[in-house]
Amino acid sequence: MRSEVLNTTSDRAQKQWFALYTRPRHEKRVVEEVQEKGIEAYLPLTSVLRQWSDRKKWVDEPLFRGYVFIHGDVSERYHSVQTNGVVRVVQFQGKPARVRDEEIDRIKRILREVESIEVCDTMAVGDWVSIMRGPLTGIQGQLFEIQGSHRLVVTLSSINQGLRFSVDRSDVELIQQSN
Repeated sequence: MRSEVLNTTSDRAQKQWFALYTRPRHEKRVVEEVQEKGIEAYLPLTSVLRQWSDRKKWVDEPLFRGYVFIHGDVSERYHSVQTNGVVRVVQFQGKPARVRDEEIDRIKRILREVESIEVCDTMAVGDWVSIMRGPLTGIQGQLFEIQGSHRLVVTLSSINQGLRFSVDRSDVELIQQSN
């Protein structure tokens, strides 16, 4: 009996949170299949009001599109990657990226306590960004200032001049972080 307790304790000590990168719009299916394999999985969801041509409806969508968190050891991580819809384990510098227990707990707490949550790119002054929507679609520039909206500096290299203008944060996507 004592060896079972020790094995359980050591198994818990070896289990860690990892992020899986999934195919687009496969997050919920991946969580179900991973859980069917007996592996603990977590998909943070947020309610979003979606509008169709004939109606509006509240739907639960993944907070982080394309990501599912699993809690397991090396073997469970290996089996979870073999799930339909999983592309790979998220890695940094060639090693599986561990997610600390505190970070998962923090996400859960925020989702319990805050009604409206929006995921956004972490951008800093100096980052290169691209405008993805609106009349300025396709314009790229360097983030100059962060206020209520983003301010970009777009350099016109042929005349060595810059333009500074405001653009809505939701219309901007990070291209490259400054060093």
